[in-house]
Amino acid sequence: MLSVLARPTGAALRRSFSTSAQNNAKVAVLGASGGIGQPLSLLLKNSPLVSRLTLYDLAHTPGVAADLSHIETRATVKGYLGPEQLPDCLKGCDVVVIPAGVPRKPGMTRDDLFNTNATIVATLTAACAQHCPEAMICIISNPVNSTIPITSEVFKKHGVYNPSKIFGVTTLDVVRANAFVAQLKGLDPARVNVPVIGGHAGKTIIPLISQCTPKVDFPQDQLTALTGRIQEAGTEVVKAKAGAGSATLSMAYAGARFVFSLVDAINGKEGVVECSFVKSQETDCAYFSTPLLLGKKGIEKNLGMGKLSPFEEKMVAEAIPELKASIKKGEEFVKNMK
Repeated sequence: MLSVLARPTGAALRRSFSTSAQNNAKVAVLGASGGIGQPLSLLLKNSPLVSRLTLYDLAHTPGVAADLSHIETRATVKGYLGPEQLPDCLKGCDVVVIPAGVPRKPGMTRDDLFNTNATIVATLTAACAQHCPEAMICIISNPVNSTIPITSEVFKKHGVYNPSKIFGVTTLDVVRANAFVAQLKGLDPARVNVPVIGGHAGKTIIPLISQCTPKVDFPQDQLTALTGRIQEAGTEVVKAKAGAGSATLSMAYAGARFVFSLVDAINGKEGVVECSFVKSQETDCAYFSTPLLLGKKGIEKNLGMGKLSPFEEKMVAEAIPELKASIKKGEEFVKNMK
């Protein structure tokens, strides 16, 4: 089913510079001065789809905005500093992307980030619920398996919850799967599409190699190793950076790819499909990532898991208890907030 749907390839990042009347997306980046925020803001500034880019952080945003504003593309750029300027940053936004938070260090799991990042995400999404309740909210801050339930509960508290507009950005898992499969098979990565379902941490990341387009085959030992590499690719980067951070550049690319797909869909482009961690009825987890058909109002249709191989079915079964625990942790955090 998925193979017939057009994949929003890296071409979204390389589209020709047109200025059709629809290309007027107002995008905010919250956490714009950080390791992901800066390259993400650069990619968004570089796109003809974006007409206004507002950048928020606790430090350095005026400088980042001044720097980006010199680039010869049409998006206007403005920096906002500190909580009192956050409302103005958000007003009128179509899309808000949130990479704010602390990165992983060697030896840390995404879950170790929970206490710090949960508070940051709850605070920022509360501002979104108040000042741009209709915007599409894209959460990058880890652990996504918990920060998406947090975002949903915060929006519910403010009476503006719309499950079709809250997205956990898992695109980096898809991007990595595409890159790694392409490397192993000598394919052009722009032509490879591996759906990745489940969640966005360790064994909850489930690449559906059996549904890859073009079709690829691996012996079981190679498939197990490839799957493990996709699941632990974040840790691979954390180790390689040796304490200097986590995946920032590839994450910025993946975040931009997701935003461009979302904006394309808002603009009326048909057949735009991305995987994302969202409110879901596909399993008995309240949230689950699957391929989604995107539309003008966010999620148009959840395309579900499709046909799984026995290996993939086993991974789903093993991921669900961990996913449920992470979801519950996020929900409880908002319930217990002052």
